[in-house]
Formats: sequence, structure tokens, C-alpha cells
Amino acid sequence: VCPHSCVCFQSDGRATMADLASAKKTLDGLVKAYAAGDATKTASLLGTLKVAITAFPALPPLFEQTPTAVEELMLARDVLEHATLFAVSQQDDAAAERNFNQLRPYYSDCAAMIPPSPRQALLTGLNLLRLLVQNRIAEFHTELELIPNEAHYDRHVAFCLDLESSLMEGAYNKIFAASGSIPTPDYAHFMTMLNATVRDEIAACVERGYTRLGVKDAARLLDVDAAGMDALAAERGWARSGDGGAFVFREEAAPPSAKDIPSMRLINQTLLYAKELERIV
Repeated sequence: VCPHSCVCFQSDGRATMADLASAKKTLDGLVKAYAAGDATKTASLLGTLKVAITAFPALPPLFEQTPTAVEELMLARDVLEHATLFAVSQQDDAAAERNFNQLRPYYSDCAAMIPPSPRQALLTGLNLLRLLVQNRIAEFHTELELIPNEAHYDRHVAFCLDLESSLMEGAYNKIFAASGSIPTPDYAHFMTMLNATVRDEIAACVERGYTRLGVKDAARLLDVDAAGMDALAAERGWARSGDGGAFVFREEAAPPSAKDIPSMRLINQTLLYAKELERIV
């Protein structure tokens, strides 16, 4: 074991029992660093462990039946689970997707080889929520097909299913309400993104559907406080009425009057039709 908290390998690049023990020790340090919110140390230890697990022959796609195969698979799964959670905590959505794609085989292909992970439902739900936020609905349903039916009732997965149902119904108030009942703080980042997307959609509908709307009514529709309403209005360039109590999106058109009817044109057209009919008859 190196004195610098890294894992060394034998000359052919394959891990030894000592390497596995060292990797476990490094993983313990990673778990503590992540729990303490030490992003710098977490990133460093993740890099070390990702290199270390490449020397484990029992991992996908090789699946060699080594004496330590179960330990190797479980350790690699733990590393990738923490890598995914850490990427989400750092709001690095691309890294979260990459890490979960690497993690997926441990939940499917290795299900019969190792005990289930206590974090599987959390991370499965987190991946579903990410797809929902990114409006990748087809992929969302594809992922659902890969999840056992009994897992749909887990609170992490069921939360995402309820959100998807609310989105399809256009029940945006339910989505705003769901922000206060997320099953784990790990979902907060994606829920913030989803709420912002929903507010943009509501704001766009308001602009098209109203000529003017009271400020308090707009804030209620968008589920924001006064400061949030001011920020959103400034961002979208909404103009206020003279008294400041409403947003004006366009001037109301005056009701039509008799002057708007093109009477002479209509008379001429009627006379022309009459002449044509007379000629035909």
C-alpha cells in the first residue's frame, strides 16, 4: 500500500488481495469524506478508486470467477454509487449520467452474484428524475421497463412516477407541492431544475393566454414569493400597469364598431353575385 492513500498493483496490472484490502480502506475514507462534504478529498479518492477497480478481473464485462469476485463487485458498485451521488451533489449532470451508466450492470447483470445494494432504489429513482428533468420521456419509460415491478412501490421510484403523471396531466401545482416532500435531499438539485422548467412553461402560457394579469395572481400561478415574482418578471421583460398591480402583456383590442364593417365592399360584392346569377339563369 502506498503512503499516499493510493492502490498499487502487481506487475501484470491485476489486483492482489493486498490491493483489494487497500481499496477497501480507501473506500472507507471516501465514504467519510463524502459524508463530511469534503468535495476536494472526495474527488481525489474517487479518482484513485476508479483506477484501482480497473484491475479487478471479476468486474463487467469479464466476470472472471476469482476467489474475491463478490468483494470486487461490491466494492466497485460502492465506488460507482458514490461517484454518481457526488456528481449530483456537484450539479455535474453529465458525470452523473456517465457514472450511472457504468453502475447499471451491477444492478442488472450482477443481481444474482452479489447482495442487493441499500442505495439501489435511491440511485434508480435519481436517474429517473434526471431523465424527467431533461425531458427524455422515452428513455424514462425504457428505464422503467428495466426496473422490477415491485421496485415501483419504493418511495424513491414512486416519487418519480407521480411526478411524471403530474407532468403529463399538466398538474403543475402538484409538482411544486412535491418539492416539499422529496424522499431524500439528493433529489433537491433535480427538483430545483424541474420547478424552474415548469415555471418557464407556465410563464410562456400566461404570456399567450392573458392580455394582463394581476401580480398576486401571477405569483400564485408560478408558486413564487414577491421577490421571486420580481426576478422572474425582470428576466422575461414583463411590463407592469400604471398602478403596478398587474402585468400587461399586450394592449386589449377595442371592440368592433359599425365603422369597422366594410359596407361598400360588401354591397359591391353582393351586386356582383346578383349579376352573375342573373346571367346564369
